[in-house]
Amino acid sequence: ALVQAARQSDVLAPTIGDRLDSAFFAGAGDRLKLVANFGAGIDHIDVAAANARDVTVTNTPSVLAEDAADMAMALILAVPRRLVEGVKALESGAFAGWSPTWMLGRRVRGKRLGIIGLGRVGQAVARRARAFGLEIHYHSRAPINPHVEKELAASYWESLDQMLANMDIVSVNCPHTPATFHLLSRRRLELLAPHAYVVNISRGEIIDESALADMIADGRLAGAGLDVFEK
Repeated sequence: ALVQAARQSDVLAPTIGDRLDSAFFAGAGDRLKLVANFGAGIDHIDVAAANARDVTVTNTPSVLAEDAADMAMALILAVPRRLVEGVKALESGAFAGWSPTWMLGRRVRGKRLGIIGLGRVGQAVARRARAFGLEIHYHSRAPINPHVEKELAASYWESLDQMLANMDIVSVNCPHTPATFHLLSRRRLELLAPHAYVVNISRGEIIDESALADMIADGRLAGAGLDVFEK
């Protein structure tokens, strides 16, 4: 259906749920000239295949940065403070009355937040996290502008492995590319302390989802807040 629509269109505006691979572009015909992606990530579009057929691909990298950062900060707060668990307990009738240690969460202030990918969204997350008293650490392909780094009071880690081993909360904000597929592999997830939390608002494929689920089930990781899933 997508190929048929493309054959009758000059412009296609796909979403993350539409996979535009080489087979799609091979069958799309000659009329299609522009793929205007509804979102920032283009990992679902074979850009090389599009270019080979003289089809331009665009995206919207800045439009939702603040909104994505809101979601990341919401998850950073919700998982340690056990907000979803508390709501489920109320809705299921499991709440029998207050006690000093029931649904006891963990304090966020003073914890170390490791941001993977300090781009537009990562920087917006860092600004929010600073207001909640978290220490900002980050790993990227290279250090960011020194003035921005100073503004965010952010510490750069050249080694992702070393950063992971020293963080209380990890926020995944890098794009999904062949190089970042399962960037948080089972080996890297095992570097995290048992009290650590993982938050992902980027792409599910960046984390080995099965390994993450196993570690949470076994108590080797405190929890995860996921806005995206590998499967």
